[in-house]
Amino acid sequence: MTIPAFAQDLGCRLPSDFERASANQLRKIIATYANGDATLRMVDNEKAVTEVTLTPALSSLLTELLRHIGRGDAVTLMPVQKMLTTQQAADILNVSRPYLVKLLERGDIEFTLVGRHRRIKAEDLFAYKRRSEEKRQNALSELAELDAELI
Repeated sequence: MTIPAFAQDLGCRLPSDFERASANQLRKIIATYANGDATLRMVDNEKAVTEVTLTPALSSLLTELLRHIGRGDAVTLMPVQKMLTTQQAADILNVSRPYLVKLLERGDIEFTLVGRHRRIKAEDLFAYKRRSEEKRQNALSELAELDAELI
C-alpha cells in the first residue's frame, strides 16, 4: 500500500488545528458505533459512495490513532513484522536503551545481530510487553487479595 504524499508528512510533524479537529470529530463518530460492525460511507467530489465495514477491532485501532492525532501528537505506524533498532524498541517500552540491552542480553527478548547491531522483531517485543503486563496485573491482583485479607 502506498501512502499518499500529503499523509506521509503527518508522522514527521505535529497535526494542524484543522487535522486535530477533524480527528476528534471522526473519533467520536467511530466510537459511537465501536461495539459492533459499522458501515462507514464516504462520498467523493463526484458524489460516488464507497462503503467500508469497520469491525470492532478496526474501530478500536482507528479510535486510538485518532485520539493521538486529536491531542496533537505526531504518530508513526509500524508493521508488526518489522525489525526494530534497540532505540526504537526502548521507545516503545518506554525504557532507556541501556536497560533494553540488559533485557536482550538476559534473554528476556529475542534479538538477532546484523553486523554489530541488535535488531528486535516487533512481534517479539510486543510479546514481551504482553508478558510483562500480565505479570504486573497478576502482582496487582495478589496485592489486592492480601489487602482484602487484612481488612
